[in-house]
Amino acid sequence: MLEKCRATFTFAEHQLQHLIETHPDYFPMYTINGQWKHAGEAWTNWCEGFLGGQLWLVYEQNGDPWWRERAEHYSRLIEHRKTDRNVHDLGFLFWSTWKRWYDLTGDAAINDVIIEAGQTLSLRFKEKGQYLRSFVADESLFIDIMMNVGIIFYAAQQTGDADLLRKATQHSLTTRRYLVRGDGSTSHEGIFNTETGEFLRQSTHQGWRDDSSWARGLAWALYGFGTVYGFTHDVRFLQTAEACAAYYIEHTPDHGVPPNDWTDSDPVPAYESSAAAIAASGLFNLAHLTTDTVRARFYREYALRIVNTLTGPEFLASDTPGWEGILKHGTYHQKKGLGVDESVMWGEYFFLEAVSKAIKELQHD
Repeated sequence: MLEKCRATFTFAEHQLQHLIETHPDYFPMYTINGQWKHAGEAWTNWCEGFLGGQLWLVYEQNGDPWWRERAEHYSRLIEHRKTDRNVHDLGFLFWSTWKRWYDLTGDAAINDVIIEAGQTLSLRFKEKGQYLRSFVADESLFIDIMMNVGIIFYAAQQTGDADLLRKATQHSLTTRRYLVRGDGSTSHEGIFNTETGEFLRQSTHQGWRDDSSWARGLAWALYGFGTVYGFTHDVRFLQTAEACAAYYIEHTPDHGVPPNDWTDSDPVPAYESSAAAIAASGLFNLAHLTTDTVRARFYREYALRIVNTLTGPEFLASDTPGWEGILKHGTYHQKKGLGVDESVMWGEYFFLEAVSKAIKELQHD
């Protein structure tokens, strides 16, 4: 399997080089019929960090200065987004790019960009309700924000700002209370009364129904609550991440790839590979975070199972002539008909992140 993972990175190099040379300085979100460049609807601008993030991941594998130069270039292209108050996705933008850059160099100026992005994201905090509002509206809380709140924890850690820490912690507790259900499933969205802060109801934009379980949202929670536990060492967040992991594993076929929503009785398409990629990467994290050695081994083996499936011919596009993405069978927004059964940019990034983690695990065997 180790060679299979390495071959996946070789294929990824080919696909990524084709993308950035064919469409320089372009940030795609999803393919249409396997092709990146198109005029399809974006819905919101949250994916611009994932291309640079993939370039950093490739550089970490091959050490080729050309890939580092490209990774730095695509990271610089999004620097201005550090003050973007229109999205809740600054963690996606800067953790995958500038944080990887900083970890490599230790350059304080690079770190300052990450911190400023975290400070900007914190400005979305609603005191009445105790949550970071989504890009949709003041009354809206998204499960996706659990994947972004880590950058606020980081900014708080780096600056010693107690108020940043308070906002990040309270957002995580609010999400845990209102969007994570007793069985470990998750809701996509929570709606609040902005005048009183009262929680009103669960909702969804991406799932099958308001009370159903959208797979990518649960994967965000699995990964995100684990990240928050890493910052806080508050066992409540580890328990939540593990509850989400248990739901994922119990409700997903043995190959490890869920449909877009587990509750949908007749899911078409059958797979949502980006959710599987996110879950695999999050499970590798949980394997190192949990204090239960048996559970840690189980998380690791299940994550490897997902990676083994995704690097196979059904999902890896290496045997699909003309396909420009890396990972097939992802979905962006099924209800809007955007990027359904295609390659999606976050799926590409978290897939390569999971494969990178798999390589490290397998090298230690």
